[in-house]
Amino acid sequence: MSTTAVPLRPIARGSLTRLWIGVAALALAAGGLAWAGQQGIEASPSTFMAQNADAEGVITTPSGLQYQVLTEGTGPSPTTADVALVGYKGTLLDGTVFDENPQAPMPIDGVVPGFSEGLQKMKKGGKYRLWIPPQLGYGDQAAGPIPAGSILIFDVTLHDFKSRAEIMQMQQMMQQQQGAAGAQPPR
Repeated sequence: MSTTAVPLRPIARGSLTRLWIGVAALALAAGGLAWAGQQGIEASPSTFMAQNADAEGVITTPSGLQYQVLTEGTGPSPTTADVALVGYKGTLLDGTVFDENPQAPMPIDGVVPGFSEGLQKMKKGGKYRLWIPPQLGYGDQAAGPIPAGSILIFDVTLHDFKSRAEIMQMQQMMQQQQGAAGAQPPR
């Protein structure tokens, strides 16, 4: 058996180094392009909520609502039978403000489920940040400027709350006072 020898030319000094530098540069460029391509892609709601759950101070309830206590209030918390006076700012994940009001009366059971749940955790004077997943917000339906399947982010301040019975009683007293003031004695 015979072996055929193939003559090899010697490799120029530094060629292997240049080859490895070129491979490393190509790998870095590919990684940079992949990263840049991901910048315009929004995370799915479930991915965002999973990542946000690990943020410092964020509490996740069994329903999936996430909240962070910015300022703790005092006293009792409202129930679904109450009407709350709140200040709030609602935004989407991209920072778009879709609603804002410094003082708005809201029946606790008359808002989206996630907002209602968040209000029931608060105390008077408290300020919370709520992350409401789509299933506790508007779900798969768009609502005005809110796209379907959106996570809603609210900064909420609970100014005060009263029961519906108290509010009805106050309204009746005001109507009686207005009625008494409107009646003039005969001439």
